[in-house]
Amino acid sequence: MKIGLFAVGRLKSGPEKELAARYLDRFAKAGPGVSLELGRVIEVNESRASGAETRKREEAGLLERSLSDGAVLVLLDERGKSLDSPTFANLLGKFRDQGKREMLLAIGGADGLDPALYDRADAIINLGTMTWPHQLVRILVAEQLYRAVTILSGHPYHRV
Repeated sequence: MKIGLFAVGRLKSGPEKELAARYLDRFAKAGPGVSLELGRVIEVNESRASGAETRKREEAGLLERSLSDGAVLVLLDERGKSLDSPTFANLLGKFRDQGKREMLLAIGGADGLDPALYDRADAIINLGTMTWPHQLVRILVAEQLYRAVTILSGHPYHRV
């Protein structure tokens, strides 16, 4: 299964981008052993609309155009379900084992995600109830993808 990232906002050159890339590279190298591959990383500019609801709707439209038919959509939202790392790994494994070909993890913009996306989502998860800057979310997601692969493969990277 190919796993991609959709992010509202672009990472600028610097240590955050380098660290996210390092974990995505580790994921890309280790993932095929457990039938997970790095898919697309889609970065879109934040909407310039004047109202938050309009911005979210425009950004959701870009996300929906990025989804292929039958793709699993996982939203990252502070109101989503809190998962520990093994449960997140098992979620990826479940979608893979169901024969899903693609999964897209969506990181919303400053205003969050459009409510219409919640009906389409296959899962809504959080990285904790705190609000995180976009750059850190990208790093956290990249690291958790790599960690999930190590958990699924039995590698000792994840220790309990």
